[in-house]
Amino acid sequence: MTSAARTTPRLLARSAQALTAAAAVADLFRAVALRDHYLHPTDASLHRSGLISMIFVYLMTLTTVLFLVWLARSRRTAQELSPEAAVPSPGWTIGAWFIPVVNLVAPRRIVLDIGRAGSASWEKRDTALVNLWWAAWVGHALLLVLASRVAPGSMACLVVTEALMLAAAVLVGLVIERVTARQGAAA
Repeated sequence: MTSAARTTPRLLARSAQALTAAAAVADLFRAVALRDHYLHPTDASLHRSGLISMIFVYLMTLTTVLFLVWLARSRRTAQELSPEAAVPSPGWTIGAWFIPVVNLVAPRRIVLDIGRAGSASWEKRDTALVNLWWAAWVGHALLLVLASRVAPGSMACLVVTEALMLAAAVLVGLVIERVTARQGAAA
């Protein structure tokens, strides 16, 4: 493996981590602006919440693309480091994120498979970290949908959903770091 091939995943990892943090902060601002507009609907609050939502969507789209590029690269690295290990196909690594219902379970398994295949030193705490991230991410998504239907504008729901989003962002940053570092050490 060339030195350029070793540094590219690290640069991708750092970029994905930074964008994830930015998207999580933008989501927090978006949620507050939407709640403000829900409680005090004015043209100004509508404009502000729309602008912040647009920024969030752009950041989240860019974050998603970069994360998936990092994940695909990590999958390829894992396959190179451990050709006999069972790693998902390139298409499934990306496609599983976009299939309804499947995307609630399969991506966690894909990240675990990539982590285990790319490192002989994968531990139970690494698996626990992936599980915590996935629980926070899915919990945030499900609560967001439920809260928007049952209790729109609820401060309690806002706090819990945003806490889960921030927790998921921190945890995925740690997952990215752990997988990248373990693959770097194995290389």
